[in-house]
Amino acid sequence: MRDRNAPLSAADINALAWEKMDDLLPAAVQDIATGRLLMLGYMNREALAATLSSGFATFYSRSKGRLWMKGETSGNRLAVRSVHEDCDSDALLVRAIPEGPTCHLGTASCFGGEEQGPGWLAELSRIVHDRAVSGEATSYTRRLLAEGNAKIAQKIGEEGVEVALAGVTRDAVGCAEETADLLYHVSVLMEARGYEWTDVVDILRRRHKA
Repeated sequence: MRDRNAPLSAADINALAWEKMDDLLPAAVQDIATGRLLMLGYMNREALAATLSSGFATFYSRSKGRLWMKGETSGNRLAVRSVHEDCDSDALLVRAIPEGPTCHLGTASCFGGEEQGPGWLAELSRIVHDRAVSGEATSYTRRLLAEGNAKIAQKIGEEGVEVALAGVTRDAVGCAEETADLLYHVSVLMEARGYEWTDVVDILRRRHKA
């Protein structure tokens, strides 16, 4: 029996339950960093094979009657990191990194609603990165990065002390405000040193399993 925690490979394609869905399986695309649902498409065997071989999400267009790679005209591709089947082998989960807005309307997701929960920290990192490369002289983020790692580390130390003090002297709202300041500055450090929230979560997950 195949390990469902493992991503699909080309060798697994024909084992999926294609016959249940007229040779088309629904494929939900999830932002691997934020966990946000980005879009829903359909894949046949050829689309799944193209996705796995190219590394970019490719679907079967029911209206055009052909394969199409997401972003083939707009450039807003979905860089696929893994594809997983559901428990009945008749639906797919595509975990990807979006290269721009996913929806043709210019929004991050084809589904309504704003990013919620801890996954928004990945969006914060993207905002920090955009500010870092913007060239905007008035950007605090850009100025902080320009001042170097020592300055960033100093700010993290200061904000850490503020969180500790808030834990003793302030209510839950005050603690949340100080924690937000700390996490922002940690995000700036991540940009400076080249790591991401997913790297941190992976370490925490490994420690938990151990």
